[in-house]
Parts: sequence; C-alpha cells; structure tokens
Amino acid sequence: MNGADSLVHSLLRSGITTCFSNPGTSEMHFVAALDRIPGLHCVLGLFEGVVTGAADGYARMAGKPAATLLHCGPGLANGLANLHNARRAATPIVNIVGDQATYHRPLDAPLTADTEGWARGVSGWVRTAMDVRTVGADAAAAVQAAMTAPGQIATLILPSDTSWNEGGVVAEALPALPTPPVSPNQIEAAVTALRRGGAGVVLLLGGVGLHEEGLALAHRIAAATGCRVIAQGSNARMARGQGRLPVGRVPYVVDAAVKAMAGTTQLILAGSRKPITFFAYPNMVQTSVPEDAEVHILARPEQDIVEALARVADALGCPKVAAPDNGTRPEPGRGAPTPEAIAATLGALMPDGAVIADESVTFGRGFFAATQAAPPHDWLNVTGGAIGGGMPMATGAAIGAPGRRVINLQADGSAMYTVQALWTQAREKLDVITVLLSNRKYAILLGELANVGANPGRTALDMLDIGNPDIDWPRLAGSMGVEAARTDTAEGFADLLAHALKRSGPFLIELLI
Repeated sequence: MNGADSLVHSLLRSGITTCFSNPGTSEMHFVAALDRIPGLHCVLGLFEGVVTGAADGYARMAGKPAATLLHCGPGLANGLANLHNARRAATPIVNIVGDQATYHRPLDAPLTADTEGWARGVSGWVRTAMDVRTVGADAAAAVQAAMTAPGQIATLILPSDTSWNEGGVVAEALPALPTPPVSPNQIEAAVTALRRGGAGVVLLLGGVGLHEEGLALAHRIAAATGCRVIAQGSNARMARGQGRLPVGRVPYVVDAAVKAMAGTTQLILAGSRKPITFFAYPNMVQTSVPEDAEVHILARPEQDIVEALARVADALGCPKVAAPDNGTRPEPGRGAPTPEAIAATLGALMPDGAVIADESVTFGRGFFAATQAAPPHDWLNVTGGAIGGGMPMATGAAIGAPGRRVINLQADGSAMYTVQALWTQAREKLDVITVLLSNRKYAILLGELANVGANPGRTALDMLDIGNPDIDWPRLAGSMGVEAARTDTAEGFADLLAHALKRSGPFLIELLI
C-alpha cells in the first residue's frame, strides 16, 4: 500500500465521504487512489476558490467536513479567500495540499512555495506528512482537528514522494474531542442580567445558537424575561421561517447598527462576539454597543452554546412556549424589482426546507422581514467579507443537503470571482437556483466612498462600474451548461422562480435591478 492509498482509506474511516478537488501533477497518486478505492464522492472545481467555497457550504449543511485537494502552495493560495470565509464561519474542512517531493524541495523548483506559511493564516491545524508510514495517522489527526469545536480548518501538506512510496498504514478514526461546557459563573452572570428584565437586555446569538434548538431556547428565555434576541451580522447557518423565532441581525451600516443596539444596558454573548464595525470610518464609532452597556459572555464560540442556553432557561424557570406565529405568508411582489418585492416573492414561493446562500450584498439588506413567514428554511451568509463566496457555497450546500432546494441570492460583481461554480453545478446536476442581482456596478463601494469622505470623480466611478461592456449572464451560464433567463420586473421574477422550482438541475435568473 502506498501513502496515497493509506490516506484515502484513513479519510473514509474518519467519516470523510466528499472531496472537492482541483489537482495537479503532485497529487496524481492521490487521484489514482480515488479511482481504486470506492466511497469518496469526488467533485471537480475549475478554480480553487470554487473548491474551498464549496467545501465551506457542504460542511455547514452536512455537519461534517469535506476534504479539498489542492495543487501545491499556489493552488492553496488561489483558494485562500474562501478559506478565510470558512474560518470566520468556524467551518470544519480538511485540506489536502500536494507539494514537491521531500528530496526535490531543496532545488527550489518553480512551484515550490511557503505552503505551510500560507496555510497558517486560515488553518487551526497544519502538518506536513514527511514519512509514508505516518500519512494515514496524519489524515486521522486532521479530521479530528477539523471537528474541534466550534469547527476549524485542518491543512495536511503531502509531498509527492510520501504519496507514491510504499509502506502506507491505514489509521482508524480518532475520537471527537468534547465541546467544553460553560462555567457556573458564566451561567450565573447571564441569569442575573436577564432577571433585571426588559428590552435593555440583549441576547446576541451566534454559531449553533442560531440553529433550530438554540432559537427555541432563546424564544423561551425572551418570552419569560422580555429580553431582545439578535443575531450577529453574518452567520454560518441560521434557522428561519414559520415556527422559528424571527431574529434580526446587527446591520452592516454603522448608523443602522447603532440604532438597532440603542438602549442596550446588558449585552449577553452566546456564541457571538461583541459587535464591531466592518471597517473604521472617519469620525464614526467602532462598535454599535452603547459605551455604558455591561457585556457578559454566556458562551464563547468554542463552548457548548445550546447547553448554556438550556441551563439559563432552566435556572430562570422559563416555561415551554408555543412555536412563534410569524404571520401570513406574503404574496409575490409586483412592479419594479425592489428589494421588498423580490423578498416577498422569495417568501411566497420558496419550498419547505430551502437553503438560502446569500451573497446579495447591498440589495439584500431588506430581505429578512418579508421572508420570516416563509416555510422553514436555513440561511447561509458569506461570513468573512471576502466576495466570491456565494456561488461555491451554494454548490457545496446542495451536495451537503441532498433533496433540499438551494437558492443563491447573488450580486453580479461578486459572482464573477467564482463564476466557474456554475460549471460544477451543471456537471453534478445540482438543484441550485441562482438569482443573479444585476446592477452592473460594485454598489457597496459607492456607499463606502461616502463613508470614508471621498469625493469621487469620473476615474473613481469608472472603477466601480462593471457595465461597460455588460456581462451577458444567460449566455455565460449557458456556456457552462446552466439554463438561464433574464427579467426586469417582479412579475417576471416570480414566473421564472416558479418555473425553476418545477424542474431539476441548476437554473440562473438574471434580475436587472
């Protein structure tokens, strides 16, 4: 058995069943091993940013890591932006990165790079497998590390000779490390703050606290104490829709965030961090939390958030409550394709169990209110601010949650960073509907010009315009095997969305806004 064979067998024994890949010469023995050993679903991405972003979306929905297969340091570097997003989402991923043979590395061949150095910026665990006899054990350790709460990226670098050499040893799965519980002092501080009662107490949720069980516990606490429940601005996965507590997010825009957090006297963090502004701006605050608010850490992101919420609910004696009624499902929007009209159409037509992969950026800031009465669904955000995450995330989510319809709300400028994801959706026949929000500009940066006090002229504005020439999205999608259509009205969007939901496979709707 060579090292590559032991690697594949060890990954399978550790529960890895999916590998997103863009391999090269150094990884050919691993590729050959995948052909010999059944059990690993291999998904090809035409760019490493698609590979890493898809692994992020997959793990968010599957609840376990996928592997990625990347070609040497530069291949890893091409995927770093979406690994950054995955790190911010606390997504478990196991990167397998090929490298020069151990004896060839000192010659400084063209693809030789500081692969470990590049990996460390996004990884919680990094190791280079220097001996064929340890490759299997290294793989098992990588999976264990990736699953360490709340989830992290583990990068295993595989020199080509440790892959092709004989002497590989298969490793059994290592036990999952326990999630640390919160201390009694953390529970006591939160309970004391909540007993003061009222809307001045804010329970800020993050991580698995925003999954269905965590939201149900937060609902009980809010019903008993009158506290407000808010989510972080960007979240890995959020349970939403009818029967789930409707929770707003801390807004991106500074003035809106300050308004949302106004009146906070006690801030309780449950798997979240104290809100800060995305950037620093001249003469603006850096946090939306009032200066005199007391901050209590109920659960750090790496602690057991759901157990902490349950202990708080029990300590307060919070009774069981009925599932919330979030109102009447909206009717499809009409007229101009405003954010409100598009959100109403989404709320009216999305199926039960849908997964929303949201990279709608500026246009989508108002989507939450009109979708809270939709059927139960999950909402995924691009968490690290590195654009180009939406399409790959939707691709991976569809593989991680088979049988569920994925709707990708996608800004056009961001889409061009990882447009190759459409090809993977077509190849894998994934049920992904891409709603391409086409304003033909980097709209968010127009707002940022004002925020930083800049006075743009023609040159600056041209650099934020992607409409000269216009990108023909239906033709571009069609060239990669994805059926597509264009509309500029809310009624047209409703018709196309209804059509897409009746068919299988990927579909793209270009919505001119």
